[in-house]
Amino acid sequence: MTTSRLSRNSDGPGAGGALQAEVDLLGALAYGELTGFLRLSAHADKAPTLEQTAEVGALAVEEFHHYELLVERLRELGADPRAAMRPFVAAVDAYHERTTPNDWLEGLLKAYVGEGIATDFYREVAAFAPDPTRELVERLLDETSGAEFVVGAVREATERDPRVAGRLALWGRRLVGEALSQAQRVAADRDSLTVLLVEGGGAGTDLVAIGKMFNRLTENHVRRMLRLGLTA
Repeated sequence: MTTSRLSRNSDGPGAGGALQAEVDLLGALAYGELTGFLRLSAHADKAPTLEQTAEVGALAVEEFHHYELLVERLRELGADPRAAMRPFVAAVDAYHERTTPNDWLEGLLKAYVGEGIATDFYREVAAFAPDPTRELVERLLDETSGAEFVVGAVREATERDPRVAGRLALWGRRLVGEALSQAQRVAADRDSLTVLLVEGGGAGTDLVAIGKMFNRLTENHVRRMLRLGLTA
């Protein structure tokens, strides 16, 4: 039975723990991509133009394709994709429940800001995962598109009505707080991911270094907001 590969020392160091960390990383990403697909698909109907509907639809398709590739890799490792995703359902769903957009622009900002923080977090974790998982995750994260579309749409809206910028800036602050909390919860709930970061980084990596990682996530968020023409 392939699941036996995950039962050996799954929460501790060694080969079993490393495999569990790999499965957890893929499971978290897979559920994030699946929910991203579902929410982007629903949000596409709110687009003010047909062209923008198509743009968001294309982003949703991309998310689902990523989900399929992550599920395929989980199966290669002998893992049940549903079981691998299940530990992350509560954290991801809670994030979405607390950040329901009120309109089209808030939805776009959520896709760009929330996705950006998640991408940064999982890229940090994936840096210490073994190949071919590391290569797959980094390739999928690098392939995520739509930034130019979102930046253009938000800037156009704020230029048309400058009052929109203040509202979106406040929304961005709420998003970053919730997204960072989600990332911290994921790391806390699954010790394997924290161990991957600590042990993968060598003797110089500890909880202080992980704190610095979250600072980097915040700095990247500030840069994204500035690109949108919004204050962080």
